Amino acid sequence: MSSSSTESLEVELSTFYDYYDSYYDAPKLCSKEGVRRFAASFLPVLYSLVFLVGLAGNILVILVLFKYKRLKSMTDVYLLNLAISDLLFVLSLPFWSYFTVDQWVFGTPWCKIISWIYLVGFYSGIFFIMLMSIDRYLAIVRAVLSLKARTTFHGLITSLVVWLVALSASVPELVFRESFNEHNFTTCKPIFPGNFTTWKLFSTLEVNVLGLLIPFIIMTFCYSMIIKTLVHCRNDKKNKAVKMIFVVMIVFFFFWTPYNIVIFLQLLEFMGVIKDCQVSRSLDYAFQVTEILGLFHCCLNPVIYFFMGEKFKKYLKMLFKNWQLPGYFCKWCGAHITYHAESTSSFHTQSTGDQDAL
Repeated sequence: MSSSSTESLEVELSTFYDYYDSYYDAPKLCSKEGVRRFAASFLPVLYSLVFLVGLAGNILVILVLFKYKRLKSMTDVYLLNLAISDLLFVLSLPFWSYFTVDQWVFGTPWCKIISWIYLVGFYSGIFFIMLMSIDRYLAIVRAVLSLKARTTFHGLITSLVVWLVALSASVPELVFRESFNEHNFTTCKPIFPGNFTTWKLFSTLEVNVLGLLIPFIIMTFCYSMIIKTLVHCRNDKKNKAVKMIFVVMIVFFFFWTPYNIVIFLQLLEFMGVIKDCQVSRSLDYAFQVTEILGLFHCCLNPVIYFFMGEKFKKYLKMLFKNWQLPGYFCKWCGAHITYHAESTSSFHTQSTGDQDAL
């Protein structure tokens, strides 16, 4: 290992979701063993919960899309890609769950791949939520333009662009991640060449800009214009559409804004702006809580975009009724499914001509 790499490891704080690395890099005068013990007892259970719920929910979304929706619109394409993004995100969680209670035992190749998959799922999921906001904007505010723009073909093209951007933004994880022994502990984290401070600054700002700032600007514009349009149109479903829009936007920023704030504060700590040991510990605890909060968002996406939509509830009922294995469970929970299938909520408004609403 080069001297520059060794020097960078001595000063590195947690990067993205590697808060547990700093427990071993922290100066002895600022012990973080309590933070590590808290993570080992707290995170694996929540990682497992997010994994199971996110896996089941997003697989149901994909089954419904292929069996009943058949990807007939831009909305369907985005929903499919969003579910795939969330699946990528949650499939990496068992590895990080084991890492929090023991150490990294999967070697450098898996260290690179799992870190890369995690970040690709993170970026692509947020980008597809952003695209769905644009899709709703076109359907409601630019209804005439949407007739030409909101096609399956355009949905496939923009989805391809999103995946390319997400893959490109995650390349540093694939290149710089390494598994190595440090202080008798095998870890998985990036070893940046050259100026480590520059790379640390770049990686944090990349997450903040691509993961929060740009989506915030675009979604705020889209939803403000949608609400303005709905307020001025007379439609029986206007109130439901407005409520749905607020749910989408508020949930997204509630679950991801705290995480982005914490990693920015950790960057200030890394740069020496924050020097207090107790504040450093508090940031580590805050990172754990806000990261889990963000992870739960991928479980809520099926609820937000599907389970609250009247058409999906009808398709879900059909899926559980017609398929042998789901049908077995349907007999056990039939009343519950029927109850949800009878409630209605969707983005659809009669004035938009958006016939593919859920």
